[in-house]
Amino acid sequence: GTAVVNLLQLAPGETISAMIPVKEYTEGKYLTMCTRNGIIKKTDLMEYQNAPKGGKIAIKLDEGDELLRVKLTNGDTDLFVGTHLGMMIRFNEKDVRQMGRVSRGVRAIKLDEGDYVVGMSVYRDNAKMLVVSENGYGKKTDLSEYKLQTRGGKGTHTYKISEATGNVAGIKVVSDDDDIILITSDGVIIRLDTREISTYGRVTRGVRLMRTGDGVKVATIARVEKEHDEDEDEVEPAETENNSDGAELEKE
Repeated sequence: GTAVVNLLQLAPGETISAMIPVKEYTEGKYLTMCTRNGIIKKTDLMEYQNAPKGGKIAIKLDEGDELLRVKLTNGDTDLFVGTHLGMMIRFNEKDVRQMGRVSRGVRAIKLDEGDYVVGMSVYRDNAKMLVVSENGYGKKTDLSEYKLQTRGGKGTHTYKISEATGNVAGIKVVSDDDDIILITSDGVIIRLDTREISTYGRVTRGVRLMRTGDGVKVATIARVEKEHDEDEDEVEPAETENNSDGAELEKE
């Protein structure tokens, strides 16, 4: 591929947080942004037309904060924001007023001390919430288990954290038409069929999705379109052992 420095003028220490494909600029579309410290902001997509090579300012960040996720939204969808310590809030996009590019945004979720946002996802029909932990455990949960709340609250528990699972590494709203890619801190990548991941309640730890070595953690997760060729990796049938939360724990 082409080096990003040939396409964008990035400042020292600056990295790309999100890539949003836009076929055309139309009214009624927004770029909705969420930061690590739980700030959310919505700006009209039309404000980003004719961006110069050096880019346009998209959000004003507090000191120590960073842009984490950006989604293209329609102004009336439900948003899910999940945190490192296993909390999740669901609120409607209408709770976030439209702002100009050079503004800070408003609070999406109230964070406990030491907590931070690991992901923001958008509601989709016939989909479920996938939560993945740092030590390679994960599960899907019905979206109906996340009640609609007012923006800025603490949310509800979305994952049962333990020493074995580690804290939450990422969240994604996924459907049966998706694959999920897990990437570890030492550069190992695994691709899974979301249909093979079991569905459990909010306050459970789920099943083992991948094994991680000592000192290695799941760093990030990504949702991609499902592969349909014969060479697609398949998840092998798993043995099970008793899970302390009443579910079954899969072993690779």
